[in-house]
Amino acid sequence: MNAKRQEKIKITEVGPRDGLQNEKISIPTEIKKKFIDLLIESGLKNIEATSFVKPSAIPQLSDSAELSTLLQPFPSDIHFSVLTPNEKGYHKAIEFGYKEVAVFTAASNSFTKKNINKTIEESFTAFREIFKLAQKDGIRVRGYVSTVVACPYEGWIAPEKVLEVVDHLVDAGAYEISLGETIGKSTPDKVEALLNLLLKKYPAKIFAVHFHDTYGMGIANVQKSIEMGIRSFDSSAGGLGGCPYAQGASGNLSTEDLVYLLDTQGFDSEISLPKLAHASEYMEKILGRELTSKTYRAILKSKD
Repeated sequence: MNAKRQEKIKITEVGPRDGLQNEKISIPTEIKKKFIDLLIESGLKNIEATSFVKPSAIPQLSDSAELSTLLQPFPSDIHFSVLTPNEKGYHKAIEFGYKEVAVFTAASNSFTKKNINKTIEESFTAFREIFKLAQKDGIRVRGYVSTVVACPYEGWIAPEKVLEVVDHLVDAGAYEISLGETIGKSTPDKVEALLNLLLKKYPAKIFAVHFHDTYGMGIANVQKSIEMGIRSFDSSAGGLGGCPYAQGASGNLSTEDLVYLLDTQGFDSEISLPKLAHASEYMEKILGRELTSKTYRAILKSKD
């Protein structure tokens, strides 16, 4: 393996929220808490725990208050975040002591209409008040931008459209902007084209990337992002999750695949792959189906 580098890599684990939100079976709150505990034991420090949404919108996350109670008191070295689609959700997050929230928009009007029943401009209106409240309360806000390369309804997305959305989030006060490649169709050349435009105007440190692995391109897109200076990545243990609007979507970029790449390239992820795989194995047994991560499956095979 390469010598360890001094550069810091941030991994935001989205498995408990993004990874589980579309699962068909109802997952007990205690199971979610155990999953998060195992992720923490693996060394993960930034974890998106849940979302304060209407129970009817995402039934799987209707226990956000109960889960937040079980997580108390928050460990001092763990940075939990929650998705807050509106002011009501924001106030619930603050009530439970979260210090970071996330807001959601996209670079495709068709996608935002389908996903949150708002246009891009209407999504800006919805989250502007959250930014104002967060500034007053001393809360960090992370911005998610979906469909940054391709949309299931509009096809390929021009990088200029993504830049317009990024401008709004920066102006509002987002400390980090997660660029979501929602349906996993991107290839490294398209990642390069997008980042070339964004990095002409903004420093790499304000961006994270959030890849899906539908076409097996997730880790190749991570490699290109690293080469271009990105040091913050979203991922999901075992490859849990995926966009419900992406036909054949196999899930998010897996945290195991990401950590394996970083470790072999000399970055110090500070994450134990065996312990991370143990967290994924725990959820695999709960869900009753095989998870998709290649690295996770290789680790399981090595135990046989």
